[in-house]
Amino acid sequence: MKVREVREVRERVLGEGRLAALSWGDDAAPTWVALHGWLDNAATFSRLAPALVTALGIRLVALDLPGHGHSPHRGARADYPLWGYVPDVLDALDALNLHATTLVGHSMGAGVASLIAAAAPERVDRLVLIDGLASTTSEPDETVAQLQAALRARRRSRSDAGGYASLDDAVSARVRGGVTRMDADTARPIVERNLLQQSDGHYRWRTDRRLVYPSLLRWTPDQMLATVAAIHAPVLLLQATGGVLTQRPHLGEACLRIDGLERRIVSGGHHLHLERVRVAQVASEIVRWHQSTVGESVS
Repeated sequence: MKVREVREVRERVLGEGRLAALSWGDDAAPTWVALHGWLDNAATFSRLAPALVTALGIRLVALDLPGHGHSPHRGARADYPLWGYVPDVLDALDALNLHATTLVGHSMGAGVASLIAAAAPERVDRLVLIDGLASTTSEPDETVAQLQAALRARRRSRSDAGGYASLDDAVSARVRGGVTRMDADTARPIVERNLLQQSDGHYRWRTDRRLVYPSLLRWTPDQMLATVAAIHAPVLLLQATGGVLTQRPHLGEACLRIDGLERRIVSGGHHLHLERVRVAQVASEIVRWHQSTVGESVS
């Protein structure tokens, strides 16, 4: 599949101004909603969206989750647990007048999409999960250590970063400091959307710095497995050979708990949907799966 070079994209504001979004495709077309990964933003779908829009005749609306991209930060003393994004996404679906839709999630966004499919199944027709599934977990005996580390991080003073002299400098910083490996070309769309130019010409991150704090709590494996077992919509899981899912100790069992799951292993890194050499393959996998599941979705 050839990815279209002309990318017609529009900015959107949803949820009474609480969520920014990017939209590809005709407003009258069937709408899919896409959720990005941790510290990313809606632009992570900027290379995949045109291919899906062209092949499937859909509109794809990619959200900036709170604290990311162009969306506002949460209020003072607020936090960013995975499940905290669920009401935001449901509000976005309401704003788009979507009773039910296909959710496309990458990494953290795949975790959020999984929670919505389990807790609000009537809102999800299908799930497309890109190198992500449900939540990361900790064993019960790790609970106190997790909480202690999270509290220490929140009490630690943090100095303001001086910013970056150029976009290229910011891209280089993201490539060097990222948790997952990513080259500069792959990182650039995410970085461009995540920068704010200051009066002195330097750039700083738009992202809420609180996003880098460790989670106060993580779900146990049993909680995660019980959650995915409640997913009844058709699910496509695209697992990257160089991604993060290979490190999940309970991935195999989680996949077995989802009746309607189709799991495909695809060459590429964690951001394979944004890698120029992989995006066409990712789009083809999604299109082929979607066409094979028409009529199987639940509402």
